Amino acid sequence: MNVAGGRIRRVDALRGFAVCGIMLVNAWQQRVRHGPTSLDWVMMNLFQSRFYPMFAFLFGLSFALFLRSARLRTRRPRVVMLRRLAVLAALGAAHILIDPGEVLLPYALLGVAVLLPASLLPRAAVLLVGCGVLVASVLDPHPYVLIAALFLLGLAAAPDAEARKATGRLGGADGMGSGPLLGAVCATAALLAAGLTWWWNHAPPGGGVYQAAALCGAAAYATAFLLVARHTTVLEALGRMTLTNYVTGTTVIVVAMPLLDADRTGAAVVVLAVVTVAAQAVFCRWWLARHRYGPLEWVWRTLTWWGTSRGTWWGVAATGQTVIRDPCSAVPDPRRPRPGDQPLDGP
Repeated sequence: MNVAGGRIRRVDALRGFAVCGIMLVNAWQQRVRHGPTSLDWVMMNLFQSRFYPMFAFLFGLSFALFLRSARLRTRRPRVVMLRRLAVLAALGAAHILIDPGEVLLPYALLGVAVLLPASLLPRAAVLLVGCGVLVASVLDPHPYVLIAALFLLGLAAAPDAEARKATGRLGGADGMGSGPLLGAVCATAALLAAGLTWWWNHAPPGGGVYQAAALCGAAAYATAFLLVARHTTVLEALGRMTLTNYVTGTTVIVVAMPLLDADRTGAAVVVLAVVTVAAQAVFCRWWLARHRYGPLEWVWRTLTWWGTSRGTWWGVAATGQTVIRDPCSAVPDPRRPRPGDQPLDGP
């Protein structure tokens, strides 16, 4: 099953996949350079700027799904969404004390400035504006222009409940695309990414060639993942707790900075990322077997709905404890009725 009681499980898995890449890139970016290494070439050409576009797109998509769910529970869904973004901004402001380069606060501010107004527009208008900003972002090296564009495209791409029930061959069972569409996008994006990366390496031009290569690479990785991933339980768990994983991941990087600074080969970056993600995966499986939401995700949700609920959400106690669980899943029983929101857990 790809759709679980309003959730899109492939979205969770794709977010979890991006968590792995973000951890690796963040660790590499914090390392003090003692000279160019083969790892630096690999990171620059294959990983850097290839994963945060996935988060940005999924943030916009999740915004739409949460807003749709909120309409079922309150007459003022955008007020609830504004509170949700305010809580995220507060978490981001606190997180700056650990990581000055954190993105939770900018994401929240962009959500207020871009996504809330755009949610009042027709889907076609959002798509048109998103495409226009995307073109502008390729020529502007500032990443937040690209993030704003992907927010809008994710908002426009979110399938509504009726569309997901009636998805056809190209839409897949969950509206996220199936083999023919994903295969065509993956092949096209991979060829463009390879060509643009080669161009950037051999005759570094202006005009946003690196930005375009990174964006095509992100599209190729995301669609390839959706094509080949079959057993995604572990990645779903990572994706369900992205906020917790992002904050703990940056904390680990800060603590391990002496190790990263002393290493001249770059091997410590890979080891740190692999060990951290593996530990997070084990913890996420353990935690979600007992609770519906991750620790920070529960705090975020509780503060978002504070005063608008009676302490329970469709059979879930205010502590986030899961009442009934499917032991075969990393998440609580997907066949059980539950809220239809996609948490905006990504940085």
